Amino acid sequence: MSVALAAIDLDTHTLPDRLVLPAYPAGAALLAVAALLTGEPGRLLGALIGVCGLFALYLLMALAYPAGMGLGDVKLAGLLGLYLGWFGWGQLAVGAFSAFLLGGLFALLLLITRRANRKSGIPFGPWMLAGAWLGIFYGEQIATGYLSLFGLA
Repeated sequence: MSVALAAIDLDTHTLPDRLVLPAYPAGAALLAVAALLTGEPGRLLGALIGVCGLFALYLLMALAYPAGMGLGDVKLAGLLGLYLGWFGWGQLAVGAFSAFLLGGLFALLLLITRRANRKSGIPFGPWMLAGAWLGIFYGEQIATGYLSLFGLA
């Protein structure tokens, strides 16, 4: 689904509700079953915090600057927060931050190569998805490494 959503967003600058919205109950059901099978129901609290937290953060950004962030990004953020929160706090933090880092680096590259200007619209969904995958696979290691720089890990 990540590949399909990224391709659609790159092509049309939209993240279709017909793909994103059904993924909420499907993801919640899958994570509930996983919680039962692994005997770790507490992870559902992390998923709930992730979905609410990222949805709220992106909603605030969309309301503050509607031309910069669409509601499709807001809906996708909640879905990604569901999974990132399930995996853990490090994954959630790294996955959320990485989207902005990766998207910003891509935008900077486009500006440097003059393929875009400051007013150009750049789809953010692919970077949200890439950041989420980075968070899922390497979030704990990155978060621990970062915190250890300050003697917190």
